[in-house]
This record gives sequence, structure tokens and C-alpha cells, in this order.
Amino acid sequence: MESALDWHTARALLEWQLEMGVDETIGETPFDRFAATKEQAAKAHAPEVAKAPVAPVAAPSVDPVAVAETAAHAAGDLEALRTALGAYEHCELKRGARNLVFADGVPGAPVMIVGEAPGRDEDLQGKPFVGRAGQLLDRMLEAIDMSRERDVYITNVLPWRPPQNRDPKPEEIAMMQPFLQRHIALAKPQVLVIMGNISCQALLGKRGITRLRGRWDEAHGLKALPMFHPAYLLRQPHLKREAWADLLELRARLQGQT
Repeated sequence: MESALDWHTARALLEWQLEMGVDETIGETPFDRFAATKEQAAKAHAPEVAKAPVAPVAAPSVDPVAVAETAAHAAGDLEALRTALGAYEHCELKRGARNLVFADGVPGAPVMIVGEAPGRDEDLQGKPFVGRAGQLLDRMLEAIDMSRERDVYITNVLPWRPPQNRDPKPEEIAMMQPFLQRHIALAKPQVLVIMGNISCQALLGKRGITRLRGRWDEAHGLKALPMFHPAYLLRQPHLKREAWADLLELRARLQGQT
């Protein structure tokens, strides 16, 4: 059957269809486009089946105290304990501190002094009691013929400085407890001197340094003497008389033991 369209008209129509996006005139298999339209409409109006919510996968919880206990128990000497503390990553104070403040003085000395937490000078130098409070502590020890180079070993409840010298949080003290307990066991002092409220809370479970100071107690199987922190004495110099009495009590105890 001969077409009624001339060649030029047919070509123009084909080019128009190509411009409109037609790329196939006759498929290999029949396709009912009306049926496909009905199927799409039915799917659009079908009620959506609610999918069961996927429960989030909880990250495994870590007990920082348990991690500290394992690390502290594995330390066989003071240097290993220092390394374990340096590797401990569960205390946020570490991220804001410049240095780990571990200890100073003589390991195995008869007196172990336990302070609260490092301050600015301690954080910079990596040693406990080196600022104004540390200088006062040195003078206090000299008054009873003692020195950190010969007779005492010094550490803190916390090895990292809290921001703005704030009080340590209970959870920070708790995670440092295993390290402190192991520190005392490895240092093997005869007596403990517990300086300040935070230290009394950590080692004795008590607060109220004004009431506790000067009275012998017991911590980790050792005789322990609570005292005013030197930093507190700098703010309250009228209490130095009580601190002097406590120093004399400490000297008497040591002389009685020797």
C-alpha cells in the first residue's frame, strides 16, 4: 500500500518524533500500556505496610573502674604503674592536662603524702606539690627535720589537673581509686598523711577536714593522719598552729615506730 505522505513530509514527522524522545517505534513483544497504567494506579492507592522499626545496636558499655582495676593490678612496680596510668584513656581530665603528675620523693620512704589533684604548676612540671603550696609543704617538713628528698613519698588522688582547678567529680575519684590503692601498696610506706577533704573522701570515705585533722585513722591497712592541705593554709594562715600540732604528732608516731 503506498503512503499518501511524500518523502519530505514523512522525514519531517520522523525527525519531530525523535526530538520528542521517541527512540523505538515497534517493540519485539506486545506491551499493553493501558494495563500498566492501571497497575501503577493500584499500587499508588494501596495501603502502605508499616515496616518494623529496627532496634539500634547498642555499643558495648565499658566500666572505667573495672578497666582501672585490671590495669592497676597488672602493674608489678611503680614504673609499670606510671605506664598503666599514662595508657588509661577513660578519664576526661587527661585530655585537658599537659602532663601526668605521678609522684615525687623517695619510694619506700616511711611517710607517703596523698594530696588532692595537681594545680597549674604541677601540671606544667609533671610533679606534685611544686607551686606555692608545695613550697609551704617543704617548709613544714623541714620544721620536723624531714624532706621530700629523704623521708617522704608524695602523690595525689588524681594524676591530672581538673579544669580551672575545680573539685574532682565522684566518678573521676572512683576510677582513680584502683591506681591509688596499688600506688600505696607498691610504695610501702609506714604511715599515710592525707591532705585535704578530697583525699579524705578517697581514702577514708569521710569529709570535714576541720573535724578529721590531727586524729589518726586507718586506710588500706596503714595508720593515716588527716591534715590541712597547704593550699588551704595559704588561704587560712591562722590554722598553721593546728598544722604544726599535726606535724609534731606525725614526728612522734615515726619516732615511736623506729
